[in-house]
Amino acid sequence: MLGALATTFLFALTPVFAHRAARLLGSLRANFWRLLVATSLLGAWAHFAGRGLHGPAVGWFVFGGIAGFGVGGVAMFQSLPRLGSNLSTLIVQCVSAVVAAGVEWLWLGTGLTAVQLACAALTLLGVALGLLPRSLPRRSPREWTAGVAWALVSALGQGVGVVISRKAFAVAATHHVLTDPGTAAYLRALGGLGVAAVTMCWLLRRRTPTPPAASSATPWVAANALTGPVLGVTCFQWALRTTPAGIVQPIVAAAPLLTIPFAAWLEGSRPRAPYYAGAVLAVVGVTGLILAR
Repeated sequence: MLGALATTFLFALTPVFAHRAARLLGSLRANFWRLLVATSLLGAWAHFAGRGLHGPAVGWFVFGGIAGFGVGGVAMFQSLPRLGSNLSTLIVQCVSAVVAAGVEWLWLGTGLTAVQLACAALTLLGVALGLLPRSLPRRSPREWTAGVAWALVSALGQGVGVVISRKAFAVAATHHVLTDPGTAAYLRALGGLGVAAVTMCWLLRRRTPTPPAASSATPWVAANALTGPVLGVTCFQWALRTTPAGIVQPIVAAAPLLTIPFAAWLEGSRPRAPYYAGAVLAVVGVTGLILAR
């Protein structure tokens, strides 16, 4: 559970840095560079102190990265400009938690107790209430459909990616191999980087110009990489090694509620009243998930 709570805190910081990097580089470029930085740092750990590219579960971890980091991340960036950050995040976080719990139960046979399900539902209700936007963005029906579709694809990718990590740890355990969380995060980052590289090639083929302020994005990209794919995902894998995805994912889904105070502090704004009610519900739900284990 400590790993899940650490992930939640780190993932709460990530959007603040990601937003700054995306404004300076563009979202797809920012995603590629943060994954490249993260893969380099995690690779240094994995090859010198971890298991590197050895072990029976390497393919599973990379596959999980393709689904979660790759497909999930790119689809999220397609949803953001269409639905806005609050609505996109709300859909992705809540649906991915449901997907993770459902796929894990159907595929791996890991179910949750009634109490755990109730606490997970309470957490997601708090997330939904806290992230509910003031008003829905004014978009054409076509943009609405595309935005929701991309958000659902992102949720599916992230939810399935989490369960694939659980499968990877199970395969490693069957062969009596202990994969450290840093190596697992590296392998997932490799899979995500492959998908991000494809999107970069697509941008280059379209000859999309590099933003003029790109050089000033370096510290934001570095901070985004450290709090997200490096430390955040390492803690995430630490949690998934011992705890069902149906418990870990709802806890991590509460990260955006912690992001709002950080963003408000930087921008000088104040959260709305529903945010506080949602935060209280989420805290109660997360506490219940911790105690119900």
